[in-house]
Amino acid sequence: MLLAMRSSFLLLLVLLVVQSNAQTPISNRDREIVFRNVNVIPMDREQVLENQNVVVKNGRITAIYSDKLFKRGANALEIDAKGKYLVPGWAEMHAHVPPIDDMEPMKEVLTLYLANGITTIRGMLGHPRHLELRSKINSGEVLGPHFYATGPSFNGQTVKTPERGAEMVREQKAAGYDYLKLHPGLTNATFPAISKTAQEVGIGYVGHVSFNVGVWRAIDARYSSIDHLDGFIEAIVPGSDTLAEPETGLFGSWIGYRADPARIPKLINALRDKQINVVPTQALAERWMSPEPAEVYLRDPEMKYMKASDLKNWANAKNTYMSNPKFSKENARKLIEIRRKLIAECQRNGVRLLLGSDAPQVFNVPGFAIHHELQYMVDAGLTPYEALRTGTVNVATYLNKPNSGMIKTGNVSDLVLLSGNPLTNINQTRNIEGVMIGTNWLSKDYIQAELKKLEK
Repeated sequence: MLLAMRSSFLLLLVLLVVQSNAQTPISNRDREIVFRNVNVIPMDREQVLENQNVVVKNGRITAIYSDKLFKRGANALEIDAKGKYLVPGWAEMHAHVPPIDDMEPMKEVLTLYLANGITTIRGMLGHPRHLELRSKINSGEVLGPHFYATGPSFNGQTVKTPERGAEMVREQKAAGYDYLKLHPGLTNATFPAISKTAQEVGIGYVGHVSFNVGVWRAIDARYSSIDHLDGFIEAIVPGSDTLAEPETGLFGSWIGYRADPARIPKLINALRDKQINVVPTQALAERWMSPEPAEVYLRDPEMKYMKASDLKNWANAKNTYMSNPKFSKENARKLIEIRRKLIAECQRNGVRLLLGSDAPQVFNVPGFAIHHELQYMVDAGLTPYEALRTGTVNVATYLNKPNSGMIKTGNVSDLVLLSGNPLTNINQTRNIEGVMIGTNWLSKDYIQAELKKLEK
């Protein structure tokens, strides 16, 4: 059953999302854009700067000043933002872009991300054409979030010897990928060859922790980021080292109810001390591995952007999980609770959390899923401000981009205009009035028109 779940997991990663093409809006290069009388959430600390004017030109924030000092430059585009809130654009650090030769479906997924205020993504299942896509985004030929690309998967099928693992690392570094993507199936022979070579050539590895490697070796090897909390449950369940992989379940789903909270500090301390970044993808766990039936999630309005075949596959994955003899509603609830506790302890103890939902994946629609992820971060015990930091300030630090993640003069103009204050209600992130990406202003009308094209 575990192998079936893992196969289902990998197959779902390559589902295509949408079929219509989105047109690029008119760029405002060399033209000032002024957000007039807006409430700014700069993210340098938890605060709101009321009634500000934020001036943007050529992809940079050039000025921030109070409304009393307002002055309008010639030919400026003025956006009436009175009563609205301006925040930095968010990152989706476990995104999926179709790993195929056809670039049009890739562009459509990018539209879904941008429409939801996501201005940076890290693609987590690579393909050679992703390098071309990244180049087209950087040049402005394709409208999309800043794109960090992982290479094709390292797993038990693609890496059967240490020599091949080392060779793949060098190939992907030479090709220009930003990260290596690790999937299940690596061994205590192949993983060290991958990690050693990656450190030699200077490329980070991210994603899953293979069962035979385990989280302790992954931490010692200094993963760039561990995603899904993979291996965390096994590390805090007594006796898990005596179990075979099918007995533990995907992400420890069959043994999570036996987790010992007293073992959490050792794990958290190791993550912090080795500076391991964590991408929880809690939306994947809460929606796939919760005790709730598939119908609860299929009713979400964003499902209209997915093909019927995708929704059927997602429902089947959910039903397969819930029909397993090892499943019980009570144990599923305990699994979600212990994952939330792990996330909260990471936040409290200095482990850097990065925002990521794993979309498109079971009941996670690209772009829309990040709002679920933010809510689940708050449900885990983070404040709305702390949750927002996981997709802004934390990501800027992780990517070594000091000119992003906050609203201040000189920073890049990756911005989201909201109708309400997300610091008081995290669900306000869904109420998007417009998105600024580089020199492009995507108004609410533009976003709605583009989304309409993508409905199934």
